[in-house]
Amino acid sequence: MRRADLPALSIFAIVAARRSFRAASRELGISVSAVSHAITGLETSLGVRILSRTTRSVAPTEAGQKLLEQLEPALAAIADALETTTASQNRVSGTIRLSVPRSAAELVLIPLVTAFARLHPDVIVEIVVQDQFTDIVASGFDAGVRFGESLHQDMIAIPLGPAQRGVIVASPAYFEGRRRPVTPQDLHDHVCIRRKFPGGGIYRWELAKESEALEVAVHGGIVLNDSGLIVDAARAGAGLAYVFEAQVIADLAAGRLIRALEDWCPSFEGFFLYYPSRQLMRPALRAFIDHVKGASATGW
Repeated sequence: MRRADLPALSIFAIVAARRSFRAASRELGISVSAVSHAITGLETSLGVRILSRTTRSVAPTEAGQKLLEQLEPALAAIADALETTTASQNRVSGTIRLSVPRSAAELVLIPLVTAFARLHPDVIVEIVVQDQFTDIVASGFDAGVRFGESLHQDMIAIPLGPAQRGVIVASPAYFEGRRRPVTPQDLHDHVCIRRKFPGGGIYRWELAKESEALEVAVHGGIVLNDSGLIVDAARAGAGLAYVFEAQVIADLAAGRLIRALEDWCPSFEGFFLYYPSRQLMRPALRAFIDHVKGASATGW
């Protein structure tokens, strides 16, 4: 192994993490051809193929994966040394790519990122709104945001924001001439605004009271895949909506929306920021994680 191969090893680690020569070139600020040349030179030096390339994907070979597992701790140590050197000057820099559902971005993430940007102006935080569950490693993301029950076991997860609560709401106009539901079974007599998942399924409203929990398949002619549009439809009198309480606090206070079945709407764990346990921890991501932990310690 030649000392001259060290820069190429760093490039290899980034290509492997992003699963893309183009994404690695953007992060490194060099051309795609320069990335490709570095990998080809490294493979020639090692005498073994470390990346499998197709027209659609890039992934480590078996030899490449073994190299990566031994390489990541060494690169992490180098990154820590560099971070320590520059920490006193507050010069953390780089790009963080996050896969985030729209509701999490609106309710908890934007205020955190705004505060983080003031502390670390040299860090670029790219938020990609994706309601469907995404393989963050294969898609080239540094981290993602989801509910805890959606996460794979090989991910490290930290709380992001406070606990959330669902709420069933409708406009005063909708309730004119209608009785409010008193039990979950009453929902079958109401028009409900339904939510469609990215995979095509329709959300069954999850309700709970004391030790009883149920899932209700509601009915209604409007089906939407965006929580903000569901709230808009409820304001317009389209029917009952089941959304996050934090999304409609102002509407409830102003009387634009009215609660229903409040005793059946449970609180639950909020969102989590998660990232791969085996992935190289870059200084920018480490700084963001520390920022999130700090916000949690102070109660958001």
